[in-house]
Amino acid sequence: MNADLDIVSAGMVTAVGLDTPSSCAAMRARLDGFQETRFLGAAGEWLIGAPVPLPRNWMGAKRLAHMAAAAIVEAFEAMPEARGSTALVLCLAEEDRPGRPAPDSRHLLTHIEQITEFAGPIASRVVAYGRPSGHVALDAARRLLASNAAPFVIIVAVDSYLTSQTINHYLARQRLLTPRNSNGFIPGEAAAAILCARRGGTMHLTGLGLAREKAHIYNEMDIPFRGEAMATAYKEAFAGSGRLHSDITLKIGDLVGEAYWFQQSALAMLRTQREHSEVRPIWALGASLGNIGAAAVPVMLGWALSAIQRGYAPSGPILIEASGDDGACGAAVVEAR
Repeated sequence: MNADLDIVSAGMVTAVGLDTPSSCAAMRARLDGFQETRFLGAAGEWLIGAPVPLPRNWMGAKRLAHMAAAAIVEAFEAMPEARGSTALVLCLAEEDRPGRPAPDSRHLLTHIEQITEFAGPIASRVVAYGRPSGHVALDAARRLLASNAAPFVIIVAVDSYLTSQTINHYLARQRLLTPRNSNGFIPGEAAAAILCARRGGTMHLTGLGLAREKAHIYNEMDIPFRGEAMATAYKEAFAGSGRLHSDITLKIGDLVGEAYWFQQSALAMLRTQREHSEVRPIWALGASLGNIGAAAVPVMLGWALSAIQRGYAPSGPILIEASGDDGACGAAVVEAR
């Protein structure tokens, strides 16, 4: 689908930096925030995670609220005049994910608005689809801007896999990276915010695609996995942007570490690329931050924006992809203005 909006600014709180410049510099240098956590694995070893080094040891919903608030404040620093005329879309973990640190989404939203003294022209919205939430939020932002409901939309995302119930859930399903399981992900946490407008940004969103995979990672129906949903998301994003897969100069993916997600990305590429092109770089978010859930897409958009502004992104369209355990897939094409 066509997506006519600009990314004006970004804010970020991650395991490798408490703002966008430091986080993006660390990810560009391939640094990571991995360290031993207070959680134990099945063999009694300390699990590796990617926690955010906050100045205070806040826990639960309070921790998420302060992380999200910091990202919002940073995003508004680049355009303070947007305050008071910005709609807010909050991206969170899946409603049914065990151990989500803020089970009451509306209460978390209210807490964030209180900390930042946020007052928008319309009621704030919550999108709870995990990692692809940012793509759904981009669609919501596109519609809000097109309807003139608000001149600006800020997409805020915050998530954490570092809770006891979440760790135990994924340990039991052998989804975490441990000395005994190399096909797993590192649990992390992060918050990010991107300020969107119809015009005036350095980076332009030109295409957006959404789909749902039947053969998802928890599929029990023995459906063959062919990466069809991500391929569909690619095709929609390319059609909206008027681009071909061979035009893409950089891909940024959540790619949290498990083989399933790499296979999905490879299959989607095989199904959509029909023209010859040079080998393009792939930036994997999980290599620095682990699995940061709903914060993935805004962090990737912020990284792309920073790379364009600082001149180290390849010249040309950038593809940003993410997918969730339930099969939700999203792809977006962004370009420098």
